[in-house]
Amino acid sequence: MRQKQNTLFYGDNLIILREHIENESIDLIYLDPPFNSNRSYNVLFKDESGKEADAQITAFEDAWHWNPTAEQTYRDLVTLGGARVSSMISALRESIGANQMMAYLVMMAARLVELHRVLKPTGSLYLHCDPTASHYLRVTMDAIFGARNFRNELIWKRTGAHSDRAQGHVIHFGRIHDVILFYTKTDSAIRNEVYLPYNDEYLATSYRHLDSDGRRYRLDNLTGPGGGAKGNPSYEFLGVTRYWRYSKEKMEELHRQGRIIQTKPGTVPAYKRYLDEMKGVPLQDVFDDISPLQASAAERLGYPTQKPVALLERIIQASSNEGDVVLDPFCGCGTTIAAAQKLGRQWIGIDITHLSIALQKYRLKDSFGLIEKKDYLVEGEPEDLPSAQQLANDDRYQFQWWALSLIKAMPLGGGPHPGPLPKGEGVRLPSPKGRGVGGEGHRGEGKKGRDKGIDGVITFIDDASGKAKRALAQVKSGKVKSGDLRDLRGTVDREGAAMGVFITLENPSRDMLAEAAAAGFYHSPGWDRDYPKLQILTIAELLNGAEVKMPPAAITFKQAEKVKSKGGAKQEGLL
Repeated sequence: MRQKQNTLFYGDNLIILREHIENESIDLIYLDPPFNSNRSYNVLFKDESGKEADAQITAFEDAWHWNPTAEQTYRDLVTLGGARVSSMISALRESIGANQMMAYLVMMAARLVELHRVLKPTGSLYLHCDPTASHYLRVTMDAIFGARNFRNELIWKRTGAHSDRAQGHVIHFGRIHDVILFYTKTDSAIRNEVYLPYNDEYLATSYRHLDSDGRRYRLDNLTGPGGGAKGNPSYEFLGVTRYWRYSKEKMEELHRQGRIIQTKPGTVPAYKRYLDEMKGVPLQDVFDDISPLQASAAERLGYPTQKPVALLERIIQASSNEGDVVLDPFCGCGTTIAAAQKLGRQWIGIDITHLSIALQKYRLKDSFGLIEKKDYLVEGEPEDLPSAQQLANDDRYQFQWWALSLIKAMPLGGGPHPGPLPKGEGVRLPSPKGRGVGGEGHRGEGKKGRDKGIDGVITFIDDASGKAKRALAQVKSGKVKSGDLRDLRGTVDREGAAMGVFITLENPSRDMLAEAAAAGFYHSPGWDRDYPKLQILTIAELLNGAEVKMPPAAITFKQAEKVKSKGGAKQEGLL
């Protein structure tokens, strides 16, 4: 097993953890698994026969089911997980039954066992969840990490106040927070103090004095806490006798420095504590100063459950040092990876959707100028025609997303969107064969957009008018024929698109090439060039570097903001 750093892995994180990540090689783990009650899914605690239990939860959508995989994973945990894990998981099943919640906990427990294995003795783990399942996850983590290694239940206020009355009769109060469970592997974990700025109200009341040079200060007590019983010296200073915090020599030195003030004769002297010498407020366990990403936020990429970079920066700063390795096994659109890169950490990201891996590639390039295979590795994606064929056989949605990523097209038929969709199309992730899915907490079922037969779109601007134009993309992994090209041409004309791109796993026939040629050209007014209106690209050609012939001003994916990494604008990948 060779450790790889600065690597994106495509695949099931349980398999990747077992096969690719070495024991005690990770300094910090953050995970935001796909269980999120920001939306109401109203899933019952019920066994898979349909018998309902008494409890009802707001939970997740079609993410976890008690099936043969869950049953086998449960048996492995009971027989191989050790005494504490075995007892815990058995008791949970006895308590809540073989239902969707139990399936979720079993799958998470298997992954948490592996995450505990790969964590260094000085390492920490932060599990981002919500109150729907946080109590079960804490019991699970107590068994795996040890209850004494639980450090905090951090609360992130993810939204403002709101009313749920529109949902009908509700009993609960407004649900406005997420939970982040913070565990360490041992008592030797890295811990860096993080400070927040003082609020304006505190500054106005506490630091209300100004020195002659404009420095703001407050008056602090100089008397020794506990008096003589605590060993504080007693003497007269500036006409006042007290038990003092410092020795007489130290007090006289501070007075000479102008750090001790006596407002008038006979009053107790006080220490001048300057605001510019204070670090701020030490970080507490309630995060109410980091807002969720609004639709207009500059860093927002359109991923449904994208977390603010500031949240991940805070966690990374608190529990790791420069050069340390940060792992996110559900890395979604790559917020953890972006924050780690910015702060000079090494990183490993794992996700089970090619769409997420593609989005992270664009984010790393746009924000840091990082290039795949030069600055970091991507493992698990097809690198040749046989592996592309295997992916197509295994999962046509994943093949479709991967193929679209080769031309930087935005998917229309399934997946969290990396940018605004033309015509307001909405998309969601399909369930990839019951496996754990990509992170920042998203899951769903794939569906086609209203543009029948169109899988993706590249939007571009190529003239001074600023008008957006589109190249429509279709992906085929099976048999292809000239009629497919005629259908695509008809869709391009009907939708008023500029161009069409046909991606095929098989080689096109002579009739298909003729059909594409008959479509003619799109003339770009800005570049004064002609481009083939209908283009056929095979997977083999794309793997060898072929590109869509089109104006270069593509704006398909919303670009991530430029970010300067710690120590420079760009860091070389560490392999």
